[in-house]
Amino acid sequence: MKYICTFFFLFYCLVGSAQTQNPDPSEKTNITITKNKTGAMTGGDGELLINVSKKDAKRFLTRGTVFYSDFGAKGDGKSDDIDAIAAAHAFANVNGLPVKADNGASYLISGKDRTAIIQTDTDFGSAVFIIDDTDVENRTTHVFMASSDLKAYKPEGISSLKKNQEKIDIPVPGNYIITVTDSTVRRYIRYGLNQNNGRPQTDIFRVDKDGNVDNDTPVIWDFEQITDIVAIPVDEKTLHIKGGLFTTIANQAESRYTYYSRGIAIRRSNVHIDAIEHKVTGEGDHGAPYNGFINIADCSNVTVTNSVLTGRKIYQTIGAAGLPVSMGSYDITVNRALNVSLTNCSQTNDILDRTYWGLMASNYSKNLVLDQCTFSRFDAHMGVANATIRNSTLGHQGINTIGSGIFTVENSTIYGRSLINLRSDYGSTWQGEFIIRNCKFIPAGGAPVSASLFGGSYSGQHDFGYTCYMPWRITIENLTIDDSSHPEDYQGPAIFSNFNPEMLDETYQEKYPYIKTQEVILRNVATTSGKSLRISDNMFMFKDVKIKTD
Repeated sequence: MKYICTFFFLFYCLVGSAQTQNPDPSEKTNITITKNKTGAMTGGDGELLINVSKKDAKRFLTRGTVFYSDFGAKGDGKSDDIDAIAAAHAFANVNGLPVKADNGASYLISGKDRTAIIQTDTDFGSAVFIIDDTDVENRTTHVFMASSDLKAYKPEGISSLKKNQEKIDIPVPGNYIITVTDSTVRRYIRYGLNQNNGRPQTDIFRVDKDGNVDNDTPVIWDFEQITDIVAIPVDEKTLHIKGGLFTTIANQAESRYTYYSRGIAIRRSNVHIDAIEHKVTGEGDHGAPYNGFINIADCSNVTVTNSVLTGRKIYQTIGAAGLPVSMGSYDITVNRALNVSLTNCSQTNDILDRTYWGLMASNYSKNLVLDQCTFSRFDAHMGVANATIRNSTLGHQGINTIGSGIFTVENSTIYGRSLINLRSDYGSTWQGEFIIRNCKFIPAGGAPVSASLFGGSYSGQHDFGYTCYMPWRITIENLTIDDSSHPEDYQGPAIFSNFNPEMLDETYQEKYPYIKTQEVILRNVATTSGKSLRISDNMFMFKDVKIKTD
């Protein structure tokens, strides 16, 4: 439902009541306009009941801005303000008004099962938001959600798709994101301590009103059949969310894979998040992991700028293989999203502190950019198509990825064990090329290790649900390797780590063959140790790789 409310409409509402349904189906909102006092409360079925006095309704519209205090938010850091905050946004959404936090306020957000839906520009300013996760009714309930009043739908007549298909069979009324699934095909069949039987084949791409697929978001799989397809409209106007000092009081739940999603969810396209700061307190010796304070999904063209986030403490649990594992926990996640950029962002923790997990993760996404960021980690779990890291610094967990397209790293410093680690739990696969320019690599943060530029592992005996590739071409230009700290038997940095120590000659048979790199182009690669760059400890495995130097 698209909400359009004007002065004329609101004055007619004054004689009775206006009732609306939030765009999030899990949230019911009832707005009435009466002579009674403006405020918000929770109904018996969890419904958010909002009343706006006739006088206040006129005043809010005339002023042109909604404040949280207008709906009863105390801002004293002690009273639970989530209902008032959600009510302010609900009224603003109906009337197309921006929302501002009150200057000097400190809002307590309880664990109530309530989400404030953001559909208009929001300025959190210098206000403080305390998110108490010690007693949460629903750990998957986001505190805020930026969403669209445009409705997704299931297009008919599309039964199959081909990789790199340029046009879908039927037009759509405007610019849309298309998500498709074939549940009969399994991809990303994970190997290792967190092994699983994979995920249904999934893709996301953007189309215009004529059904033309955006060249920057190509279809990356063949879909012989489609079991689910959704068209998500792209909002043309940019939604702005800025400011705010957020502190999460961490959950004290059992250390299991019961992820908490307690932050700001982005579920519409064209959103700019600016100058948000998020800290974490109260982490103890156990706790459940987090799925991103900023959680971006099912959308396109999202930018996060000038923001500060926090790495989460690492907790242990028992993985799918029955052995202890460290749980990934994130402050920003990108899932099934297109064209997402993070610029001039950092974290509160030391990026070399190994007691904190890497800051970000992504799945099923295309065209990710980190620019001028200082993070402990970049990660692409279940594939990324095209990624760029520039003018940035990556800490102890470095760059971890699998996917396709072009991966570019330039003007950056990397402290990981490898310059780029191809994740072995998903087949150490990249179907495309790597471009490295003007970078500095400090292996393992300066620890005495035998350095390698590209890490990974592949036995050839596990079916990941796809053919696994190494980048067909790697171009390295102006790279400095600070390997001044190294073991006594150090022979110099390797281009490739030993991906398969058992593959020593032709007698080793890969059940699922690995498609190796064809060529590596080297221009001006220098080492602090003075030792020359070599191909690998496993000369047989990489014997056919062509090394070109200028």
